[in-house]
Amino acid sequence: MAVVVCASLSSSSSAAFLRSLRPRPSPLPAFLCSFRNPDSTHRDGKLKSLETYVQNPTSSVSINQLESQVPTTGGAYDFKGATISVTDEILSSPKMVTLVRHGLSSWNEENRVQGSSNLSLLTDVGARQAEKCRSALTNISFDICFSSPISRAKSTAELIWHGREEPLIFLDSLKEAHLFFLEGMTNADAKKKYPELYTAWREDPSNFSVNGIYPVRKLWGTAKQAWKDILFTPGESILVITHKSILRALICTALGLGPERFRAVDVNNGGISVFTFNRRGEAMLQSLNMTAHMYSSHIYQY
Repeated sequence: MAVVVCASLSSSSSAAFLRSLRPRPSPLPAFLCSFRNPDSTHRDGKLKSLETYVQNPTSSVSINQLESQVPTTGGAYDFKGATISVTDEILSSPKMVTLVRHGLSSWNEENRVQGSSNLSLLTDVGARQAEKCRSALTNISFDICFSSPISRAKSTAELIWHGREEPLIFLDSLKEAHLFFLEGMTNADAKKKYPELYTAWREDPSNFSVNGIYPVRKLWGTAKQAWKDILFTPGESILVITHKSILRALICTALGLGPERFRAVDVNNGGISVFTFNRRGEAMLQSLNMTAHMYSSHIYQY
């Protein structure tokens, strides 16, 4: 039960009491307070340029000057230092990259290890998933589409890209990891016949090796090459269709994560992820494994 306390106050006390109830202005953020510090030794230098811009955004001080003069984080002007650069070179323009995993394949359906094999084909369900992706992305303008040349991804790309005039290009750097003699085996048979090897692949993939070759570690190098192939191509909005393992490597390398984080990310058949890159080749993840379009007629806007 609420208790209300009433008191009789003199007029002067009432005024003082009412003043105390008025909201007080919030203190200025620390970075603005520093500009007003008369003892600042930088007032006529770098900080002066930023103060000029804040007070008069139409001034001749450019964003590029500000970036080079004053450290920025988050979205103040750009996401400088968001992560490491995947290109190590300046890009011609910022980029938006949409990543899509191929639709359900025959070996997905049969629970087989796929790897780089070209024998696993897109199923009827997978084709419908690709068509759902096409519909979901119908309002997104793309300058170019890259795809793995392996059949299940190639077929998915052709369905998604159908009706667009821009080029569809197949990149070897988007091929799936090579898993040697495990490819084509059911997961149950691989676990039974090669228990130690299969356990390493499932539980410690960065240390999974065959004859001294580490497929997941090798995939990180492939992913870095794929990013360069993609980002140095003219155009600002790019679509990429490929496979689960290389997608994991693309996502992790863009975020500065090593191969030990391989299974920290998952991507469904037809799942859509979106990155933006600034001109330094630094990535910002906008969305991961979007699948609303798989269960509805959802159309993405970004």
